[in-house]
Amino acid sequence: MADLSAFPIASRWPAQHPDRIQLYSTPTPNGVKVSIMLEETGLPYEPHFINIGQNETWTPEFLSLNPNGKIPSMIDPDGPGGKPLPLFESGAILLYLAEKTGNFLPSDPARRYETIQWVFFQMAAVGPMFGQLGFFHKFAGREIEDKRPLERYRNESKRLLGVLETRLEGRDWIMGDDYTIADISLLGWVRNLIGFYGAGELVEFGSLKRVPAWLERGLARPAVQRGLEIPKRPE
Repeated sequence: MADLSAFPIASRWPAQHPDRIQLYSTPTPNGVKVSIMLEETGLPYEPHFINIGQNETWTPEFLSLNPNGKIPSMIDPDGPGGKPLPLFESGAILLYLAEKTGNFLPSDPARRYETIQWVFFQMAAVGPMFGQLGFFHKFAGREIEDKRPLERYRNESKRLLGVLETRLEGRDWIMGDDYTIADISLLGWVRNLIGFYGAGELVEFGSLKRVPAWLERGLARPAVQRGLEIPKRPE
């Protein structure tokens, strides 16, 4: 049985199944990327709900695993060399799980790097921009009288959706016929933009054709549907 006693996070959120991957997360766009990936690969894992509303990501136990104080984080008790591997940052986790399982990342070197660039596109552009737009459209940013920040993030979000619309011409998935970690990294963010943030009309989502169809295909996958609700929120 794996020994996770060296990780302070395991004392605050104890593992019932220490031999499984331990996921510390919340079902937000960044969190569900990893939940979806785990569901898609079939790797055994144990999810732990981290309550960001109660600032649990800023506790010493969580920060000991993720110094950035953001979800998600994970520990693979069967990491390289059979030793436990702690990881944070969702893009790095997706890449690790893809390489661990040999799934959702092309083996051809050129296509592999092409896939990774679209994961970076999500991490460096889509996630930050959509998140800021959500803040200024749905949350406390709405109270700011100066609407220039909202306009900036709206325009940039529209541009990024246009990049995806162009990329998906003649393609079912970001990489063509292959569903990859590029799609997994993006699905939750696009879904959140038009759903939870309610910004579909703001970014003229209805004027797009390929992105909505891609989103519908992605959300129809059973593993995606399951992953969107993991970890389960306390009632």
